[in-house]
Amino acid sequence: YDKAWRPMTWRLKKAGPGSYYPFVFMDIMGLEPDKSHGVQTKDIQKILQGHVKDGYTFNPVKPIDKDDTKYYNPQPSLKDGVHCLVSVLPADKISIMSDEVIQKMRAVREKARDLGIPQIVVMSMVDKACPLVNENLQKVYTSRKVKEK
Repeated sequence: YDKAWRPMTWRLKKAGPGSYYPFVFMDIMGLEPDKSHGVQTKDIQKILQGHVKDGYTFNPVKPIDKDDTKYYNPQPSLKDGVHCLVSVLPADKISIMSDEVIQKMRAVREKARDLGIPQIVVMSMVDKACPLVNENLQKVYTSRKVKEK
């Protein structure tokens, strides 16, 4: 996302000019514990369904609705929706995440599940979560501390 609270979308270019792969990556800001800060879970749920057009700026107080004729897509096609939800979490911070953030994540994950969208969790900062992994990154798959996260 950019500093104006807009999701960022990237298309991957193929070798030929003007040719792109048939998928995009979208990055949005993280969830915040306070309901008046960060992205609204309802906005993320609408993105999953394809209801949010490119260029939309998140409002931390009010999620997008059908009255926003510029950025609300009332009839999304298959290409407008999300086909895989990837959540990136810092492994060294998971244990101190607030209940509010966990509840927001759960609401998004449940919506993705209900829509049949596959989900992946990527843990960053695994080296900071476990001294053993910090010494040897190959131990990330056998680390009990990382597994417990």
